[in-house]
This record gives sequence, C-alpha cells and structure tokens, in this order.
Amino acid sequence: MDIKATDVKALREKTGAGMMDCKNALVKANGDAARAEKILKELGLAAAKKRAGRATKEGRVFSRIQDGTGALLELTCETDFVAKNKEFVALGQTLAEAAVSRGRQARPEDFSSQVQEAVGKIKENITLRRLQVIEAGANDMILDYIHGEGKIGVMVRFSLSDPSLKDNPRVKEVAFDLTLHTAAFAPLFLSRDQVPKPYLDEQEEIFTKQAEKLGKPENVVKGIVQGKINKHMAEICFVDQPFIKDQNLKVSKVLEDLGKEVGGKVQISEYLYYKVGEELE
Repeated sequence: MDIKATDVKALREKTGAGMMDCKNALVKANGDAARAEKILKELGLAAAKKRAGRATKEGRVFSRIQDGTGALLELTCETDFVAKNKEFVALGQTLAEAAVSRGRQARPEDFSSQVQEAVGKIKENITLRRLQVIEAGANDMILDYIHGEGKIGVMVRFSLSDPSLKDNPRVKEVAFDLTLHTAAFAPLFLSRDQVPKPYLDEQEEIFTKQAEKLGKPENVVKGIVQGKINKHMAEICFVDQPFIKDQNLKVSKVLEDLGKEVGGKVQISEYLYYKVGEELE
C-alpha cells in the first residue's frame, strides 16, 4: 500500500527507529500507526513506552501554590516569540492563581473568556491545554518546580506522619531533590500497583516476542521477560526509579532512609508532570 512520507516521519519521531524500519512497519500494519509502533517494539527497534512523545507546540507551564493548594497548567501558543511575551506570561500566572482559588473543581473551560480576551490582544491562537489542582491535607506539603523558561513543570504532594516534619530541614531538602527528580526522570506512574493491566500486558507481549527470537527454552524466556518488565518498571515508576542524586538508591529507599533519619514517615502521595506540547493520552 502507499505509505505517506509524513506518516513515516511521525512514526520515526515517536519511536526513534530508522526510516526504512518505520516504513516497513507501516506497510505490515496496513498504515495503522499504533500497530506499526507495536511491531517496531516487538522487533526491538523502538523502546517500550516511557514518557509520551516529543514536544511540538510552543507555550509554557505555570504553577502556583497558596494556602495548601497547588495548580499546574499548560498554556500553549503558536510561536516561541509569544511564549516569551510579557502578556502571555502574565496570563499564565493569573490563570494559575485563579485555578488555586477554585480548587480541584477548576477546569480549563472555566477560563475560556480570559484566554479569548488575550487572543484578541496578542493576535495569536492561545489554548489552556490542561490544568490540574492538588490540595494538601494537614499532614501534607506541596512543592513545585518549573524548568528553564517553562518547558517542563512539576508538582509533588508529600504525605508526612507528623505535620511538624514540614519544618524539618532534611525533609525539605529531600523533598526538593525529589521534585527536581520528577522533572528530570518524567515518571509515568507513581508505583507498580498504579500501572494499568492493559499497559502491563502489552509490554509483556512485546518483551515475550523479543525473547522468543533468542531461541531459548520456555523457562529461560519467562525469566528474560520478567527481567525486562522489572527494568521497565524501574524506568517508569517513580518510587522504583534510581534517585537523581544517587543512582544506586531507589526513590523508595531514599524515602525509607529519610523516615528513619527524622523519626517519621515521608511518602509521595501525588505528582504532576507537564512538558509543553507532549502527546496526551
């Protein structure tokens, strides 16, 4: 069948596989991009999915934390020039503050009039692409981090066994490091028990087909597959990832050691990771 060059290019950008490999996969999949991506994974020509695809749109991520409530939002536009525009930045900051005031019920459509007003002034299409609000309980603390000029933004809620731990210097230090870790390692899930079964089943199927090509006995294949799954979980699950400041320690171990050090318990309860223009599910 006739495969468009644009489709091949898009698949290559998403998977990192070679142009001819992408074209052959699309031919085999009768043009179905999702099926072609899976074929490339089964052949070991594309990595198992980690964080969603490349950023293609311009804009910024904005955050605001106030009185135990945090808001993270992505505001997109057509050009990088506008993303650096003072009015655009002011709009993002205003929307983040307004979202905090509304709390968890805040939705992008709530601010459509403000966005459209800005479109009229700036003369470029602007979209409040996504927005989420985190609320802290009495034993919680929320931290945020915006990387560079807002291309990546994160927010993390930590749950503490005692509210007094909020003022503990070590707790503050490690919590900040873990917030930076979120921006750097872009976890897909907090822990293994939050990984959807269909996702896990798909990865197992891909890894099994890869392992079967080695011609090993069935029990060896199962061991290889389990090893690949464990490795993949360590890449995409926050608490299983190697800590940004010490690759020999898992995040879960860092939190365990911190708890022993401060005489309490510190856990990651919720987090948000936004990258401008990333492909959404």
